[in-house]
Amino acid sequence: MKKISFEKIIDKTFPNERDLYNHHDLYLENVRFSGVEDGESALKESSNLVIKKCFFDLRYPLWHVDNASISDSVFTENSRAAIWYSNNIFISNSKMYGIKALRECKKVTLLDVDVKSPEFLWKSYNIVGNNLNVESEYFLLESNYISLTNLNFKGKYSFQYTKNLMISNSNLDTKDCFWHSENVVIRNSIVKGEYLAWYSKNLTFINCEIIGTQPFCYAKNLKLINCTMKDCDLSFEYSKNIKADINSNITSIKNPISGEIRAKKIDKIILTNDSKYPCKCKIIEK
Repeated sequence: MKKISFEKIIDKTFPNERDLYNHHDLYLENVRFSGVEDGESALKESSNLVIKKCFFDLRYPLWHVDNASISDSVFTENSRAAIWYSNNIFISNSKMYGIKALRECKKVTLLDVDVKSPEFLWKSYNIVGNNLNVESEYFLLESNYISLTNLNFKGKYSFQYTKNLMISNSNLDTKDCFWHSENVVIRNSIVKGEYLAWYSKNLTFINCEIIGTQPFCYAKNLKLINCTMKDCDLSFEYSKNIKADINSNITSIKNPISGEIRAKKIDKIILTNDSKYPCKCKIIEK
């Protein structure tokens, strides 16, 4: 394999549009992309980038980029849509504060990253994250093949239309979470929020604490293994093929279609005469 010889750029500022456009094999350290010139697309169409201790304060810096390692760097609120249509991106010990920070990327790894970015990581594939602190809306919309560990998340509308997602040892404070998602496994986590996992398919929660009103409605093939539920009223409405083992009380269950729900205690079971579907679900107090 041919050894790459990197051009080094250290302690410089690039304020103009496309300052390093279509550059390859670059090592950047203590570089600032900022200035009153308000340039954009600084590193567009570039490849093989090592970026350390850099400061991004301009729009669209890393579009159509292949192979970038980014560490100890800051993307400010002005770095709108920082990384789009890019492949093989590794980001560590960095801050991403610009709106729409990543989109339509493949092979993204995030390690020790702090994120405050609405619409983060949409329509992306092969994502791995560890030790993440994220504030976002519509986090990971329509993304696929994702593994997240030690995620601390706060926001709304997260994980909608995601597929093939695994989350472990995490804390999710969100609402309308996992809507229309498929093939999701959540382990050893706290999931707090309203209207959890509506219209989902093939979701499994293992050793999780679930908090909030009206969870798991219109879901298919739902599994809850050794979980607890708190303040979960009107649960499981019109859900099919449920396999739920709950080690706590459930506030109320309403009109489930099929499967089996076991709980320590069920405060209220609601089976209405005007239900669209007959209830064929077994509901058992342990």
